[in-house]
Amino acid sequence: AHHETFCFLPCEYTPATVNPKYNCQFKFSHDPMLGERKIRQTSTMIRLCASILSIIAASSAFTPSIQIKTHRHQTLLKSSQLAGIGQPTELPDSLEDAAQQAAKCCDDLVKFGDRNRCRVDFDTSVGDETYTTLKSSLTFGVEFIKSLSYALIPGAQQLKQDQMMRDIQAKAELTQLEGEIGPIESEEELRNNPNFERINQLQQIVANSGVMEEETKWNGPIFRVYFPDEGSAALARRDWKINTVEALVPPCVSLSSVGGVQAHDTTRDVVNLFFCPKASEAEFVEDILYKTEAGGNIVLSVFLNPNLVDMGVTGFGMAGRMLRERLLDDLAVSYYLRTLQWGALTRAWPSDFSVWQEDENSDGGYRLIKSLDNLPSNPEVEDIYDIENGLMNAPKDGPGFLNALGDFVNGMTRL
Repeated sequence: AHHETFCFLPCEYTPATVNPKYNCQFKFSHDPMLGERKIRQTSTMIRLCASILSIIAASSAFTPSIQIKTHRHQTLLKSSQLAGIGQPTELPDSLEDAAQQAAKCCDDLVKFGDRNRCRVDFDTSVGDETYTTLKSSLTFGVEFIKSLSYALIPGAQQLKQDQMMRDIQAKAELTQLEGEIGPIESEEELRNNPNFERINQLQQIVANSGVMEEETKWNGPIFRVYFPDEGSAALARRDWKINTVEALVPPCVSLSSVGGVQAHDTTRDVVNLFFCPKASEAEFVEDILYKTEAGGNIVLSVFLNPNLVDMGVTGFGMAGRMLRERLLDDLAVSYYLRTLQWGALTRAWPSDFSVWQEDENSDGGYRLIKSLDNLPSNPEVEDIYDIENGLMNAPKDGPGFLNALGDFVNGMTRL
């Protein structure tokens, strides 16, 4: 049988003689007008195909670079015995519990992972913008800094234990002395008691929770916290009562700002914590990060609630993308907690991201509806809720142009 074939050339096809080698018929009828029309049609099809392929290529190339990397698989673990790998993350019992969990995750990342940069995201505002991110992060920040200091700063935990023991012993001795003295009818009688001076000392120790005045001066490794500006750093020094016996954080903690002249000595710094850094300070943050890490003493750099990509400052174009690639994409998500109108999204490294929904019939008032390897975007979180509650159908798996285009759009929303 003879076979007819088409040749994509600017010519007209008609059956003709048989080519003995391929058993095919070819005949070319040269028509200039027909040739130009063929060229235009072919060029249009090529341009259309190129456009489609470019969108698919862009979606596959762009989406991974704008996702917040969790390094669950990429991070090398020094111990296969680390608990929680591939398991869902439980919700914390309280703010203090969340801060302690976040500190433990950062400590585990240093001990068992291969990275010295991470981020901690904590947002329980549920969209309430009454307070700024910095203001709403202060209470969590105090507990987190305190717990992480005890874990990473040599000598900080031992000092705290000594203070607690001193406080317990002072309370016990004070109770014993007061029992020996018995009822006191006048202040003069108390002053004439031989144990009066000792009682005063013990009462002062108890009032200070075992902290001595000389312990407020720290000569060891430094846990440095960088605030966005000097004003917020000064307010934190006042409110946290830095370098006093009533300080809310250990004496190893030093507060600075990312802006202005960096005149402080960083040779003893071993931990950097950037407290709610904003896009307007991104350049200063990078400069401080690289310079301090170049000294070789930094064991961990933590970004607490970073907002380094902003439409009004960096934009969502090349500047924002380059900042992500240089800085944000290399941060392991050590801890994540965000409350939602109907539940919460949480992650404690190395466990998975877990989506929880309020359920009064479940233990603790929440039930797990989804666990994921990577941080889902806001639309993806809402889709998880809608699918779980029958408000929409689950998407079909498999490649395709629409799926690729959807990934591209989801990647844009993550910016």
